[in-house]
Amino acid sequence: MADRKVIAENRKARFDYFIEDTYECGIELQGTEVKSVKNGSISFPDAFAEIINGEIWVKNMHISEYAFSSIFNHNPDRPKKLLLHKEEIKRLTRKVDEKGYTLIPLDFYLKNGRVKATLGVCKGKKQYDKRETIKNRDIDREIQRNFSKRLRG
Repeated sequence: MADRKVIAENRKARFDYFIEDTYECGIELQGTEVKSVKNGSISFPDAFAEIINGEIWVKNMHISEYAFSSIFNHNPDRPKKLLLHKEEIKRLTRKVDEKGYTLIPLDFYLKNGRVKATLGVCKGKKQYDKRETIKNRDIDREIQRNFSKRLRG
């Protein structure tokens, strides 16, 4: 199995959206961006992906400037292009055209030395869905707590 080291994860997306499907995709980065991402200087809590002219672009993603570079540094807030096969982009385009679906980057990781992203096809949760998620998480936590008490005592 390929070596996979998670750099950053969007936990908020897993709370705010139902994740219908996920895609692994490459990301087009400039030289200093790669170094910043490998250092973990990446922020994308409100990031989303948009399909423009048959290409997928990630917006609202911030990659901090690399501290040890010269004056030729990258623009931290520029849109980044995601790399997918044409058939996958067509499939995503059809899915996003449906009501309520959006593309959200879920995490960024290193795979064999290359920066990859997991793109999720997501549908927004309503407020009552979020409350249900919190309730289920609390119940699971309580069950786990009781189970561990029984094992100890």
